[in-house]
Amino acid sequence: MRNTLATSPFALIALIATQSFCALFFLLDVITDLGEIGGKPTSHLLVEALASGTLVLAILMEVRMILSLMQRKARLEDSLKEASRAVFEVIESHFEMWSLSPSERDVASFLVKGFSISEIAELRGNKEGTIKAHLNAIYRKSGTRNRAELMSVLIDSLI
Repeated sequence: MRNTLATSPFALIALIATQSFCALFFLLDVITDLGEIGGKPTSHLLVEALASGTLVLAILMEVRMILSLMQRKARLEDSLKEASRAVFEVIESHFEMWSLSPSERDVASFLVKGFSISEIAELRGNKEGTIKAHLNAIYRKSGTRNRAELMSVLIDSLI
């Protein structure tokens, strides 16, 4: 995720702090003006008081919304972790059911993640021929003929 100035927690905190300072300044100005004119509110003073009150209300709403969004984000992250664990468990159960060797499991994991044969070979420090041999064994054990069929079997079990 990008962390731009507009979505940065520090930018939001700075914005709310600035708004709070302005609200305090305007409220103190209203109180001072009210004392100077002997307690009789004028239309200008009423508008200033309304603007100050609205600013305070907006700050409270922003803080409430940010807290709500933070709670929602935490719930979504928990759900994503749970779903990720479930997907991992389904894939691992298939690997067990197919009796894949540790090397075949490793290659199959990279395959599921979308890596190419050459990328898998590079990551594992093997030759491409070795990876192809592992893939042939994986396809044979899983009853599939290629990556698409293997992925289809795994996706079908997830659905």
